Amino acid sequence: MSTVAYEIVDVFTDRPFAGNPLAVVFGAEALAGDQMQTLAREFNLSETVFVLPSAAGATYRARIFTPETELPFAGHPSVGAAVTSVRRGLAKPGQLTQECGAGMLPITVITDAATLTGGKPTLGPPLPATEMLELVGLREEDFAGTPAVAGCGLEFVILPVRREALARAWADPERARALGVTGISVVAWEEREKTAYVRVFCPGVSVPEDPATGSAALGLGVWLVGQGWLPGEGTTAYTVHQGIEMHRPSLLECTVTARGGAATLGTVSGHVVAVASGRIAVPPFIG
Repeated sequence: MSTVAYEIVDVFTDRPFAGNPLAVVFGAEALAGDQMQTLAREFNLSETVFVLPSAAGATYRARIFTPETELPFAGHPSVGAAVTSVRRGLAKPGQLTQECGAGMLPITVITDAATLTGGKPTLGPPLPATEMLELVGLREEDFAGTPAVAGCGLEFVILPVRREALARAWADPERARALGVTGISVVAWEEREKTAYVRVFCPGVSVPEDPATGSAALGLGVWLVGQGWLPGEGTTAYTVHQGIEMHRPSLLECTVTARGGAATLGTVSGHVVAVASGRIAVPPFIG
């Protein structure tokens, strides 16, 4: 039976069984996309990343799958793949370049942690607050700011709410489909500490809730600058706490660089902890 090697790592945490679990698969160069998708369904984690050779001169190429679909980019698979590749001796610590659907992204790895630079920041127009609140089961009194779509390679609706509302949030998949929302980040912002408490729901990609979402954390920085809640000039650090309600506490350390009142660059950093390894059978070719 043909097999490929994999590791399970927890990302955006410095201890096992917290953060966001990730399957990192190696030696899958001969697999087609539908075989990779089948393996992602078998692992049944929010994301599975396949570390592949890059023909474009990057350190490696990453293909990232949820149980339902392939993504052009995602934060915790990028951080997890980089740290795991260095630990396995496939790359040296320091500056790496990841090739993925969002382009060539720089990642800096130091021992068991990595800092990922996101893709080009994007920020959409304001969205109807009432519709977004209803999508996550909240009320008008929970409103704490204007929602909008933002991202750095993968976009999310950013919905600010009062801190006490987070525990009541949930995502209605049918309403999400009707509104065309694949991912929504529900955020309680603490201005003095420059800290966000976040829950991220991804009903459009079969991830009911994600315990740590680097791409959403990057998008949050873009949105914060756009709202004037972080400075419109220079580089500012902020912190994201996520996964608390899922009993998988996660810590994401971020920066956003802005110029002229708009975000121009975002980074997200976190630790990675190895928890399991093995080999898994290669599924039959389907396509």
